[in-house]
Amino acid sequence: MAKLTISDVNVKDKKVLIRADFNVPIKDGVIGNDNRIVAALPTIKYVLENGGKVILLSHLGRIKSDDDKKALTLKPVAERLSELLEQDVTFVPSNEGKELEDAVNNLGDGQVLLMENTRFQDIDNDFGKRESKNDPKLGEYWASLGDVFVNDAFGTAHRAHASNVGISEAMKVAGKPVAAGFLMEKEIKFLGEAVDNPVHPFVTILGGAKVSDKIGVIENLIPKSDHILIGGGMAYTFLAAKGHNIGNSLFEEDKLDLAKELIEKAGDKLVLPVDNIAAAEFSNDAAHEVVGEDIPDGQMGLDIGPKSIALFKEKLANAKTVVWNGPMGAFEMSNFAEGTLEVGRALGALKDATTIIGGGDSAAAAIQLGIADQITHISTGGGASLEYLEGQELPGIASISDK
Repeated sequence: MAKLTISDVNVKDKKVLIRADFNVPIKDGVIGNDNRIVAALPTIKYVLENGGKVILLSHLGRIKSDDDKKALTLKPVAERLSELLEQDVTFVPSNEGKELEDAVNNLGDGQVLLMENTRFQDIDNDFGKRESKNDPKLGEYWASLGDVFVNDAFGTAHRAHASNVGISEAMKVAGKPVAAGFLMEKEIKFLGEAVDNPVHPFVTILGGAKVSDKIGVIENLIPKSDHILIGGGMAYTFLAAKGHNIGNSLFEEDKLDLAKELIEKAGDKLVLPVDNIAAAEFSNDAAHEVVGEDIPDGQMGLDIGPKSIALFKEKLANAKTVVWNGPMGAFEMSNFAEGTLEVGRALGALKDATTIIGGGDSAAAAIQLGIADQITHISTGGGASLEYLEGQELPGIASISDK
């Protein structure tokens, strides 16, 4: 699918709309993690260094009522951007109307403006959720503010919203350039290569709570992977499908037949835990022990055990491409985090391999271990990366293609 990147477009003296992903954790006005803001800097700086004007759009959280607005304003993001860019960033506390239009018209070359949370458009209007439901009039309005549109928000690429697909479509109708930002292009490059043309041995590591969340990924990657390592809560549905006792472990009974089908289809490629860390309660303070593939009655599996860690490391040892999505256990509790952390260490130690982490808890593990700089690519979009690994066409990417 051919598409322009920002470096293909002349931005000098242009008003460049950039859809970024600033959906960061904010509590009491303080940003808890600015990784997504930092990830957007190369695209923003490129426009500034090449004489353009930057107009930034992003969503933050979900807006259900006016009561949500105070906690979900993007003003703290503007302040953090000012620090990172070492220049003033104009924050406009609206995303439609004269105040915004005047601020855009007053922008000079090399200046930056951030408008208010695009999801404020999801309340107080006749259309309904104008942003989330891709109101074409809203997309046209935002498109009218700029000369160029750059989509750099991979985290929302699996959603057709007014601020990505809506703007893209309106810009194309108006004959204005639409392009991918550097972050978007990086996500497409690494995830796309892993899915379409991996260097072998190719190992997929999947964890998290539910088989149902990863069905599409498993089915799409069975023919492409040399090994698929399964951990987390989803492993217990597979273990049950193989006839093992799983005690009170997380279990999707309605996915049992599907798990059996996937086991049969994958054969030896599918690698399940051979031991587990089990406890009677879902609590970090609960007494826990190492058990085998069978979980005793009254207990639940909360992490993979030491033999499983060794087995997973063995399968990873010679890997040239690795995709990891989802923790190996209840990573949020320190007593059940070892499996996730050891998998992260194993990835960090790989030489001459392309290693890709699909966001979420597995990305948090890499950051906690201090190995983030040893990973080839950590995706900024959990849901989007999952759908991309399933082989789906993402609307946010399709809309910036030149078809």
